[in-house]
Amino acid sequence: MSKVILKGFIIVPESYLGDVKEELINHKQLTLAESGCIAFDVVQCSTNPCRFDVYEEFIDRDSFERHQARVKVSVWGKVSANVERHYEILE
Repeated sequence: MSKVILKGFIIVPESYLGDVKEELINHKQLTLAESGCIAFDVVQCSTNPCRFDVYEEFIDRDSFERHQARVKVSVWGKVSANVERHYEILE
């Protein structure tokens, strides 16, 4: 099995920025604690505060899919429902 990498960025509507930044702390901790997570980083852009660069790495497709399923039902999933996602997934 090969690892899965998701990389790209999200654009957060300004009206959700505070909620997203607040929940991002918890989301990072939970993701890094997941079985199969190798790396997870979400960084706010210094020139555009509504843009966050995203990098995720998981040991295999199963780990990545479990992460996606958890996110959908999490607080992060609710808070980030209206963000614009620009990702590529590499295997």
